[in-house]
Amino acid sequence: MARSTVPRADATGVAEAPLWRAAAAFRLVTVLYVVGFQLVVQDRYGEPRLSWLFVVVTVIWSGIAAIATLTTPARRPVVVADQVMTLALICSTLLVASPAWRQDHQVLPTTIWVANAVIGAAVLGGPRAGLASAAVMTAAIAVVRGTVDGELWRDSTGPVLLSVGLALGLAARTARHARSRLDEAVALAAATAERERLAREVHDGVLQVLAMVSRRGHEIGGAAAELADLAGSQEAALRALLSGSASGRTDGTADLAALVRAAVGTRAVVSAPSEAVVLRASAASELAAATLAAVDNAHRHGGFDVHVFVLVEDLGDEVMVTVRDDGAGMAPGRLDEARAEGRLGVSGSIVGRTAAIGGRARVDSRPGEGTEWELTLPRTAPTSR
Repeated sequence: MARSTVPRADATGVAEAPLWRAAAAFRLVTVLYVVGFQLVVQDRYGEPRLSWLFVVVTVIWSGIAAIATLTTPARRPVVVADQVMTLALICSTLLVASPAWRQDHQVLPTTIWVANAVIGAAVLGGPRAGLASAAVMTAAIAVVRGTVDGELWRDSTGPVLLSVGLALGLAARTARHARSRLDEAVALAAATAERERLAREVHDGVLQVLAMVSRRGHEIGGAAAELADLAGSQEAALRALLSGSASGRTDGTADLAALVRAAVGTRAVVSAPSEAVVLRASAASELAAATLAAVDNAHRHGGFDVHVFVLVEDLGDEVMVTVRDDGAGMAPGRLDEARAEGRLGVSGSIVGRTAAIGGRARVDSRPGEGTEWELTLPRTAPTSR
């Protein structure tokens, strides 16, 4: 089925792009304010030339940070460097201004420019990162100004920075969530359109042939009835697939129970939880195929009079599919003998499929007592497919 062609990382970047452009524009405005503020107060610094050096560094770094956040998807190193550079420039105020001046004025390179670091952290990491950055910057400014006392609570610096970090962080998180929901909706629409296209193409061909074989086989009777049952079960499975009841989800996962029901059709009684048993789509598909192989094996050796029961269980850390039949069973060691003789049907289709996705298959069978397969897959199992 068709899926969204936008990778998750790219989709996140698209959602955040307007925020990064707004942050770059805000940084430009604050740089202009920094230069204007410097022109006004330069004569009041104890080291005016050194203060101009720090202002030049501020301008250069602002250009580098703005360009980097707009042009590179790897923004984390830039944001981290921005935090370090901002703290260093705040502390540089100690080198150019006296304690009395610092206590009553803004630190270098001005409080409003410091907000850029908070904005970057909030857009990148959400409200928690924004609040953390704001708290660090507020503490650094308070230490440099020497207002770590009652004066701190009458200063608007802390509340302003904390508000910026919280608001921008929430905005960034909302934008990412909205983009993710939009991508899921687009992927679902594409999958639905593709499924409808396949349904139209298949309906006039395969489904009609299967329906005819099923109908005619039951009319003829005898051995043809078994073929009719097979055709009928496959028709039901194909219709379920095309209708979407057994389809995967847009996040790369699938409902194992739905896949198993679609695979075995009417050839087995399936019992499963009422809620979806969610697995990686590739692993769920392979486990459903192994289940179908076990059901086919039961009918192949016991005929269509054999009753087959399938139980799908969600055990939290792992899922288990049990396939039980009331057929003739088999002697102990029969699977090993078949493997030694080069007949790898059961070994490859059941044991091999389950092992390939990191699971394990166990069989319990005795002559006259039927056969029971247990297919177990840990949720954390890596897949080799």
